[in-house]
Amino acid sequence: MSAPADSVSVLPVTGLGEIRAGDDLPMLLRGSATLTDGDILVVTSKVVSKAEGRVLEAVREAVLEDETDRVLARRGGTAIVRTRQGLVLAAAGIDASNTEPGTIVLLPVDPDASARALRTGIGADAGPNVAVVVSDTLGRPWRNGQTDMAIGAAGIEVLQRLGGTPDGYGNHLEVTEPAIADEIASAADLVKGKLSRSPAAVLRGLGHLVNPPGDHGSGAQALVRDERSDMFGHGAREAVLRALGQQWSDLRGFGRAAAAPELVETLRGLSPLAEFDQPGSGGTVDVLLPTGPEPDAQRRLGADEARLSAAAFALGWLSAGRTEPEEPAGVRLRFAPHTP
Repeated sequence: MSAPADSVSVLPVTGLGEIRAGDDLPMLLRGSATLTDGDILVVTSKVVSKAEGRVLEAVREAVLEDETDRVLARRGGTAIVRTRQGLVLAAAGIDASNTEPGTIVLLPVDPDASARALRTGIGADAGPNVAVVVSDTLGRPWRNGQTDMAIGAAGIEVLQRLGGTPDGYGNHLEVTEPAIADEIASAADLVKGKLSRSPAAVLRGLGHLVNPPGDHGSGAQALVRDERSDMFGHGAREAVLRALGQQWSDLRGFGRAAAAPELVETLRGLSPLAEFDQPGSGGTVDVLLPTGPEPDAQRRLGADEARLSAAAFALGWLSAGRTEPEEPAGVRLRFAPHTP
């Protein structure tokens, strides 16, 4: 674990001018910023995309599907999506601001590769050894407003893994893992701004975080949570609708399958009279829904089956339907875990 810096300076990069497709962005940055070994250069994704030719004469809606891996939530004209880079943000990061009217700017195809190319270009011909962070502006669940985060990185470890280290009281940290690259991106935005035409900034005083030349680190992709461990893979309404639809393709976004005891506890809460067998050798769980003497027993059984199947689906378990032959005591359902 590196010691914290005594002080950090955040300096805007000005005079870069309008960036167009094919521009030598590393050389332009070297000419506009006074860079020294150990600096961290933060560049907005928009100027990276412009240099890489990711500007189109189109409207956002026309290309949204191509930039989207899957939709997490939608309200009217607003769509929160998981992009093909694995990022979760509104409208796949497609931006119509700070670009010529009638055009839109897409995110870089591979932001980590873009960061590596910038770092390599800046360091060429005896240039300085700097780290590079490519930033973009994202919203956050449960909080209003936006902040800049790292979507690409080179020359820096984006996560500081403190698990297992003792704190000042001797307690061992368990899951403490500061997202250093995101903190750097947010700090840089304090001097970049959205209206000042200063699309880059230099952080000085964090040289202990900068890797040696040629060591680019894990990249910002390490900040993207794997879908299997994502507890918020759908909007609340979308999760309900997908569970009710129970299509195999809709299991993405529900995360890793819950353990069998958690499934049993959940289903028992929905149907207290149900009986549960121990998980079978294949990991399946059988549920017996008892019949009753009431005239509408079959209708109740059907409703219970649908409710339990939807709940199991939301926990990453698939219903195999009723087992055969049917039993006089009731209807037996079988569920199997599945993680896409």
